Formats: sequence, C-alpha cells, structure tokens
Amino acid sequence: MLRDLGVINGPVLLFGGPYSNAQATRALLAEAAARGLGGAQMICTGDVVAYGAAVRTTVELIRTSGAAVVAGNCEQQLGAAAEECGCGFEPGSTCDLLSAGWYAHARDQADAAAKAWMLACPDMIVFRHQGARYAVIHGGVTDVARFVWPSDADAVFEAEWQEVEAAAGPVDHVIAGHCGLAFIRETPQGRWINPGVIGMPPNDGRQQTRYGILDGGEVTIHRLRYDADGAAAEMRRAALTQGYDGALLSGYWPSEDILPEDLRGPSLASG
Repeated sequence: MLRDLGVINGPVLLFGGPYSNAQATRALLAEAAARGLGGAQMICTGDVVAYGAAVRTTVELIRTSGAAVVAGNCEQQLGAAAEECGCGFEPGSTCDLLSAGWYAHARDQADAAAKAWMLACPDMIVFRHQGARYAVIHGGVTDVARFVWPSDADAVFEAEWQEVEAAAGPVDHVIAGHCGLAFIRETPQGRWINPGVIGMPPNDGRQQTRYGILDGGEVTIHRLRYDADGAAAEMRRAALTQGYDGALLSGYWPSEDILPEDLRGPSLASG
C-alpha cells in the first residue's frame, strides 16, 4: 500500500522506532511543538512498538499526533498476530533470542484497535519537498526488515532504489529506518536518509536518541534528550529485563552481533 502526502513546503520532522518508549515519544512531540510542527509535518519510519514497556501509551501518542507512519515489520507482525517480530535477526543470534521477551509483551499489550491501526499503515509513503520527490520505507522494499547499514556496498542501495522506483516511480531521495543508526549516504541515485530511532540510543555510549529535520531540501540529524531513567524503570516494572532496559542507560545495545564489524564498539562513540 502506497500513501502520497502531496507537497510539504515547510520543515518535516523525520523519526523512526519509538519502540514503546513513551518518555522518548513525549520528548519528541514536545520538540515538534517547540518547532511549531504539527502532524502533517511529521513522518515515522515505523516500529512504533518494540523493546519498551509502554505499548498502549506509545501507540496512542503517535496516533493522536497525526504523524504519518510507514508500517515497520513490528506493525506488520503485531497487526497479523504473528508469533515473532520478523525483525530479520540471524536465527540463534543474541538479538533473536532476546526478542522473544519484548515481542511477547508487545503482543499481549497491543489491543485490537492498535493492531487494526497497524495493519492500515502504508508500506511506503511519498511526498514532495522543495522540488524533490521523496519515498519513505521501513528497512527495504525487497524485505521490510532488511538492515541497510551506512557502510554497505553501493550495490545494496542501488538494488533497493530500483525496487522503490518500481513501486512508486522516480524519486530523488529515500528515507528509511529499521537499522537503529542515523546516517545520510550519498548515492549515485540520490541521498539515502536514515533519521535514526527515538526509542533506543545508537550504540554510542550516550543516552540521547536521534531524529532528523528536513528543511530547505537539507537534512540535519539531532539528538533527543528524554527521561531514560523513567523509561528503564518502566521496563523493569514490566519484567522486560533482557538487556534493553540497561541499554537505555548505558547507551550500548545488549548485543552487537547484529552490527557489521566496522560499526561495533568505539567506532560509533563519536557519532
């Protein structure tokens, strides 16, 4: 399903992965309000629900904000009442094993209305801004849960770009999410823009998460400060202690095995 937002002339707030983190979601919405941005100028790359405890609250905050939301793998899986998250983790990896706990919580906490809303989220969004046409996806078009990393070969971006244009027609730039890292990659086709996620830090040893602002045809990445202590405490009260609660405080993921080797550990500390 493709949704066309038409022309957006003013600034656009780009974000991904609220991840059931209500504290981060409230902080993002406060940032949007401070910038004078309403729902018509906010776009989410998906995975509204994931690691955190506040499933219902986070869904309600995003829904009532009016932000446009692309379906992530979590929306697709929860909406379909699937047994697992479909995150694309390598079977048997630490991330794969840890996902069983938070996904079970998310599946139990998401009510029928939330799941129906998730199923209605489009697979792709397109819009025009400052004369350029943008497509918004979650991970990839070939696979909604494809991890596209900033260090990937040009061929990865080219293959996904071809699939985007096969589905939506020519675009100048692509906005994507899923991998959890904010980056902007210049490709021969245009910019591949990942504004990062707001619900989990990008494995850089800091608590702040990330979002992007598209304005005047340029994208800037910003840090989001929020009540990480409160979010971690809420996870612990819900018995979500697989390691992601600690990640909110330490700034490091409970396992780096999902990351390419060149993006692990100190290499991200200056990001």
